[in-house]
Amino acid sequence: MTKDVIALTPAMPDAAALVAGLHAGGPGLGVTTAADDAVIQLRSPGGRPLVSVEAPVVVHTPGEAQRLLGPEFPAPDVPFWWTEARASTALPEAEALAGSFCGRLTLLLGGTTWPPRAGTVGVVPVPDDSGDGGAHGDGSARTVGGAHGDGSARTVSGARGGSGTAPGPAAGGGSDAALPAVDVLTDSTAVVLADRPVIALTAWLSDVLRATAASGRALHIVTPAHARLSLPLRTALTGPPNRWVVQDPDHGYYDGLTGAVLHWRDGTFTPARTEDGESVVADAFAPQEPPAGHRLTLAFRTQHAPDPDLVLGRGLEAAWRHLTGAAPAGWGTAEPINLPWSTRQLTALARDRAPAPSHLLAVGHPDRPALATLRVLRTGTGVAQEVTLDIGLAAGAPVPLDAVEPLAETLVAGHGLSTLLVTLHRARPDLTVPARLEHPPVPVSFTLGAADVRAVGRAHAGSPPLPHRPTPLGPVGAPALHYRFGDGTDPAAWADVDRLVRHLEAARR
Repeated sequence: MTKDVIALTPAMPDAAALVAGLHAGGPGLGVTTAADDAVIQLRSPGGRPLVSVEAPVVVHTPGEAQRLLGPEFPAPDVPFWWTEARASTALPEAEALAGSFCGRLTLLLGGTTWPPRAGTVGVVPVPDDSGDGGAHGDGSARTVGGAHGDGSARTVSGARGGSGTAPGPAAGGGSDAALPAVDVLTDSTAVVLADRPVIALTAWLSDVLRATAASGRALHIVTPAHARLSLPLRTALTGPPNRWVVQDPDHGYYDGLTGAVLHWRDGTFTPARTEDGESVVADAFAPQEPPAGHRLTLAFRTQHAPDPDLVLGRGLEAAWRHLTGAAPAGWGTAEPINLPWSTRQLTALARDRAPAPSHLLAVGHPDRPALATLRVLRTGTGVAQEVTLDIGLAAGAPVPLDAVEPLAETLVAGHGLSTLLVTLHRARPDLTVPARLEHPPVPVSFTLGAADVRAVGRAHAGSPPLPHRPTPLGPVGAPALHYRFGDGTDPAAWADVDRLVRHLEAARR
């Protein structure tokens, strides 16, 4: 399994430190750039990419290193610089080369490496492969996983022009060249091998997702069974063609989100089928002990008329304060979420990217786990903000359901609320997703904004076929409506959601 090595340093890696790191393999290695010069690649004498080094990121957000690398990881105090070196599987020396690169950075700048014992400072001898052109054109196998139940090695093999499988990024131009250091590339799929405590939506993975979509490929991330996904990456991988592929040492591969047993066929991971054509669920996907904590999720949309003075993110901040007592700690476009919370700065970024949508992330303080995604997009009538806010609640912690209706009223009064759905379910309070069947969310409430109530018709929207009548929020003459389903413990409440949706849609026909 491919290993990443990360250097966390109190000082920015300057040119001298980077040059020292890049000499970890001696003077015979080549250096190139990729991803619009955001990635530096160390290459073997024959041209194979060995180590891809991401542009250093300064992290101002407390707790991000522990959230992504483990609660006991001894990260420097914020702010610190996060530099990732990703070892290719082209040569076995690549992992040691990545460790020596990061070890040299920490020797010169201070700080530490992850994994803790990965950092070294020695020169890593790399064989001269210039005679074979630097590519696996001989059809040699690229291993993707371990045993396949019967003890045989499961590999993704084949050469370009044969089965359509290329180990590593294609050498040609176009969208293939934009795929930075993937492990296996076929006509249909880019495969990334990852082994971290938490697989996060890093800037590099975001680039890979965009590049695979542009090339018409799927992204399949292969991890060991102990790995977990961050919520932003879990959202990004939702639905085909992308997959989280889990390598189980006893049972081969399965989908970490659905449990479907997978096999490698025709250059991609596909579900194994019975003779009747049914998919098979892996035994390893079965739930273990019920999670001790809960996850409270708010999914809401706000709508705003065009306004040059509009400040984005205020609705998200209002929800955060209502539920945690504080504003978000940080925001960014990828993980680690590195910038101090600032509605002014995230508004400036979204304006710079307009009219294209902006996808942003926010994180809470370490003592109150919370994560959010914010999507900003232009609409025919102005600007919409789509927010998903997840609050992690440890065992025994009170669930702030009493704060939901007052929050809905705040969003209606000052933030242009269109819709708000609140759900609760048993889940890990650290807001990560394991490769096991999880308890489904249970609905708590739904709020329909004033403009949407007006569009449906106040009388119709106010008389749904539900046990409880909705509560009007906001101005008496133009209220929003708040529908209650329960306390988030009865899955049968989804039937009430379905009845409400059908009722509201009937008025729009």
